[in-house]
Amino acid sequence: MPDDISLEPVWLSLELAAVTTVVLLILAAPLAWWLARTKSAWRAPVGAVVTLPLVLPPSVLGFYILVALGPHGPLGQLTQSMGLGLLTFTFPGLVIGSLIYSLPFAVQPLQAAFEALGERPAEVAATLGAKPIDAFFSVVLPLVRPGIFTALVLTFAHTIGEFGVVLMIGGNIPGKTQVVSTEIYTFVEAMEYDKAHWLAGGMLVFSFAVLLALSFLNRRAKALPKMPLLLTLYCIA
Repeated sequence: MPDDISLEPVWLSLELAAVTTVVLLILAAPLAWWLARTKSAWRAPVGAVVTLPLVLPPSVLGFYILVALGPHGPLGQLTQSMGLGLLTFTFPGLVIGSLIYSLPFAVQPLQAAFEALGERPAEVAATLGAKPIDAFFSVVLPLVRPGIFTALVLTFAHTIGEFGVVLMIGGNIPGKTQVVSTEIYTFVEAMEYDKAHWLAGGMLVFSFAVLLALSFLNRRAKALPKMPLLLTLYCIA
């Protein structure tokens, strides 16, 4: 690897992906549970909003997030009124954009896992006197481990590979908002293809490793003996 390639964008990308994954799993789990169980008429509109980042071009999504975080946008006015200033072209701004852009990659695997699980475990837990929140954390989540693993890996990998949204919101500022994907773009613009090759090759290897790990985790989760439902319910007593 050439000596003049900075590893700072790599660490920034990993930090961004880690923060986004942790926050999204916390937010996505109850949302996915609600989408899997609700009979409300709001289910379809909310599901469409969650899926929207999959079909919108990243530049379009990034533009509207940039406008919302700007001085005249609702989020920008809110952060200014709280004394936080503007979040555009900052790391927190990148986190907000990544949360929106990677939302479906966290929600959809969890929603599918909850729907496959069905309502019986939560209903049995309720008949044994468990509160809904206790049943969710002690019964439901342990039974959907493959879905959690899938959501975690897909969210992390998708955030690592972001380009359009990050470029629109962050502006590719070295040391602040420049991640691996935008640094590759910078090298290509400067026709420094050897440096771009090293980073792009690293991303290729990383993507392959992620898919391999996802396959391994899913197979291992399926091979693990499932805890009997009554034993699982006993854990909440």
